[in-house]
Amino acid sequence: MFKIIKGMKRGSKPEVIEPPPGPNAPSDVTVNHASRSAIPPAQLTNTKSQAISRNPAPQTGVIEKVKEKEIKRQNLQELVELVQSGSSKMNEIMQEEMINMISVNIFRALPPQAFENTGAIDGDPEEDDMYLEPSWPHLQLVYELLLRYVVSPDTDTKVAKRFIDHSFVLNLLDMFDSEDPREREYLKTILHRVYGKFMIHRPFIRKAINNIFYRFIFETERHPGLGELLEILGSIINGFAVPMKEEHKLFLVRALIPLHKAKFINYYHQQLSYCIIQFVEKDYKLADIVIRGLLKYWPVTNCGKEILFLGELEEILDATQPAEFQQCMIPLFRQIGRCINSPNFQVAERVLFLWNNEHIVDLIAQNRDIILPILFEPLEKNIRGHWNTAINGLTGNVRKMFIEMDSDLFEECSNQFLEKEAMANKMLEQRELTWKKLEAIASEGGGDDMVMVN
Repeated sequence: MFKIIKGMKRGSKPEVIEPPPGPNAPSDVTVNHASRSAIPPAQLTNTKSQAISRNPAPQTGVIEKVKEKEIKRQNLQELVELVQSGSSKMNEIMQEEMINMISVNIFRALPPQAFENTGAIDGDPEEDDMYLEPSWPHLQLVYELLLRYVVSPDTDTKVAKRFIDHSFVLNLLDMFDSEDPREREYLKTILHRVYGKFMIHRPFIRKAINNIFYRFIFETERHPGLGELLEILGSIINGFAVPMKEEHKLFLVRALIPLHKAKFINYYHQQLSYCIIQFVEKDYKLADIVIRGLLKYWPVTNCGKEILFLGELEEILDATQPAEFQQCMIPLFRQIGRCINSPNFQVAERVLFLWNNEHIVDLIAQNRDIILPILFEPLEKNIRGHWNTAINGLTGNVRKMFIEMDSDLFEECSNQFLEKEAMANKMLEQRELTWKKLEAIASEGGGDDMVMVN
């Protein structure tokens, strides 16, 4: 058997990240806020009196703010270097105060997202202006301090879990709604480290992420940090023990598979596909559930999304065993047949590339007596009338492969197709003849009498 097309290489799996950790509760200590000025009351009084006696330069206050920001930046930088070096071990009070300061700085109300400002419902997020946090130079140091604290070997989890508690983790997850990709990248790394270091938080983190997905699926279909959350989950799923717990399988069915229904899936599809493939590779019996779930949310008019689904389907089928393949092959190849006849040549081309995969071709060959009768008509329609010549050629190659698999079966399917076609033509002729009779009767009656035909 020969390969038909110089194939499209499947995309590489997303890079597995290491699990990060996260911090906790709010506090009164603020290290640096670009929007706040920290001038003492005495200085304010002094400044006021000076303003009365003489007219100060209007930029004095601005210069003071810049100086204070620089002082705060230096203090934060020193804290980061101190925690990173491990030269001085912090006691519990110092750790608590530091986490409180971090909480006050990073846990804040986020500005409305672009679509909320415009009121658009179906606007493409890609066309929305990217929002960049103006205070990021300050926030970056705060996030860096938190990250260094979590990953530091000197951080005792038994002590740190008092400050990095469930409330802190929830606040971290809320910040994933930030539109600034730099902030989401830090959050992803920190939360992953928290998951890896604080075992007590693991079930809670999974449940909290699950709830974010539910809200996305059933309410908003908008969340800037979905891709980052799925990246974290990709590493978490990779570490699941086999056999998997029922809780994990329910998460697959109720949260991950329904994420395929969103219109703008292209923003997180690569990460979502990686998570799905991890499940199938860990438990091949889940392949039938996953494929049927994919078919349930198969796009009808979105060709770009359909191409993404076909790429994911190929990876799933590559990990599917014969028993699970047989359970879903009838609805699967009905959908594949519709894709073969797609007027969009990219969709038709992508589905025909499935025959470049040796494992998929082997599964098809084992079940050709069921699959070929389903695909024969779509293949013939393409060869006879698809507008794209390249698709005609690819379809012809697939047709040849089926002939090589089983020439007798192919001949039988061909005869059945010709009989079906002849019967359809005969019915069409009878319908046209009936209409002609009706027209004749109507013309004879002059249109005055009602004619009923059984």
